[in-house]
Amino acid sequence: MYTPAHFREDGLAAQHEIIRAARLCNLVSQTPEGLIATPLPLLLDPAEGPFGTLYGHFARANPHWKCAADGEALAIFMGPDAYVSPAWYATKAETGKVVPTWNYVAVHAYGPLETFDDADRLLDVVSRLSDRHEAPRANPWAVADAPADYVAGMLKGIVGLRMPITRIDGKRKLSQNRNDADRTGVAEGLAVSDDSADRAVGVLIR
Repeated sequence: MYTPAHFREDGLAAQHEIIRAARLCNLVSQTPEGLIATPLPLLLDPAEGPFGTLYGHFARANPHWKCAADGEALAIFMGPDAYVSPAWYATKAETGKVVPTWNYVAVHAYGPLETFDDADRLLDVVSRLSDRHEAPRANPWAVADAPADYVAGMLKGIVGLRMPITRIDGKRKLSQNRNDADRTGVAEGLAVSDDSADRAVGVLIR
């Protein structure tokens, strides 16, 4: 990922927070037939390895897992993003020398993919994934709520994945290259948008 110095996010804790907030990632691998990508929710274990380790699972019918050992994989985590109109820049009124751009938050994590189908490990992963995403609910569902024999059958239909992160790039492109007046204009323009992602970017700019 292209990361100019003024947009680069090098803090590992901040990078991990972007991963957690993104929830869904696009996992990309190289195969002899070309690139393959799968949208997946992944868990981050921040203490496992120098940059953390990602866990999740594929549907067994998804051919992606069969090429998991073919070199390095890329997990793309996107935070909020927003179109930036030149009309919001104070510079537009001064010189007119402005163009549109896009603001966004992203992390790219790289590492080898490992797969597993041990039932206990799979149960742990799906339980932790469910617990994480059910936590905000007033009455969270848990894997243990389903009959054990049903869960055992469902586990046979998935393949676990483990991806130790060997390198990681973080980026917060939030108009840091603009002057204060332009940044204020962008934040104010996004603040009144009907789109929640636009408003989230506006808060980050401030």
